[in-house]
Amino acid sequence: MTEEKSRQSIIVKTSVIGILANCMLAAFKATVGFLSNSIAVVMDAVNNLSDALSSVITIIGAKLANKPADKKHPFGYGRIEYISAMIISVIVLYAGITAMVESIKKIITPAKPDYTLTSLVIIGAAVFVKIILGLYVKGNGKKVKSESLIASGQDALMDSIISSSTLIAALIFKFTGLSLEAYLGAVISIFIIKSGLEMLKETLSEILGERAESSLAKDVKKTICSVEGIEGAYDLVMTNYGPDTLLASVHIAIPDTWTADRIDETTRTIQSLVHKKHNVIISAVGIYSVNTKNDRAAEIRSKTTQIVMSHDHILQMHGFYYDEKTSLISFDIIIDFDAKDRIKLYKEIYDQVQNTFPECTLHIQMDTDASD
Repeated sequence: MTEEKSRQSIIVKTSVIGILANCMLAAFKATVGFLSNSIAVVMDAVNNLSDALSSVITIIGAKLANKPADKKHPFGYGRIEYISAMIISVIVLYAGITAMVESIKKIITPAKPDYTLTSLVIIGAAVFVKIILGLYVKGNGKKVKSESLIASGQDALMDSIISSSTLIAALIFKFTGLSLEAYLGAVISIFIIKSGLEMLKETLSEILGERAESSLAKDVKKTICSVEGIEGAYDLVMTNYGPDTLLASVHIAIPDTWTADRIDETTRTIQSLVHKKHNVIISAVGIYSVNTKNDRAAEIRSKTTQIVMSHDHILQMHGFYYDEKTSLISFDIIIDFDAKDRIKLYKEIYDQVQNTFPECTLHIQMDTDASD
């Protein structure tokens, strides 16, 4: 079984278990809710049905995401999993809003519940099942990097809190005659809405495109620099086309004496090594030539580095090259996003370097701070 098929199998198996568990819980809770005249328990049952629907969406998302790449979508359909996670977030949000509305109705027109020992045992068992189910689903989600499963697992853990609160309200009513479930339902719904908004925010952030994970970016650069002759790896940009599909481009610094055949061989080595160690596809490798035959270049580079790095918010200077024939100075700078005016800072640096070397032509590239 391939790694992708194994991943899909885990997602489907986990989701099916979630569907069966939630349908059973919904049936038991609905029965208890109607017999005991408890709006909190009935809403909890409805919430379990929404969880079952979330698991169905997760399965559909996993199946669609596993479709092979085609001409229209050459990088595959992996991002569908983020869309399915977003749909689940909306379902959680809807469940929270519905619970809030129903709780407010019961506050305005209260109805006395009637709990039996059997109903309390069922609610208690539901709490235990939901905690186990939530931990299981969320754990598998993290294991296979499935945002949909993680969202479903988090939702299940939130449900265990709801069921616990319902049980506490039932016990308070049983022993004191004080009915708090409508108010408790309103408080719980706030937490559900908050959870739904947070999940939606995280999923939308994934769809928009997030910064590469710091540890992975550093490891990829370290691997590249381990190749003989490479003097630095810069401008690493990683694009996520699904949980297991990362495409990247990078610039490498190499001596200006290298020939095309050695560059070609080294580039292929980098692509193979990075894919094998980190499962990242290097789709493009740019070249920064490092001066090795010009003493003047070293002097210019030293002065330029002092000028550039003397400014706040400069994260890095790289790709320096001095062409003696044309008196061209080329290098890249990375300016922190926290800088108040990045364009203004870039112009200040440009002017200072130009004033220091008036006889030279400058080519300064302001790179994006895309990875650590």
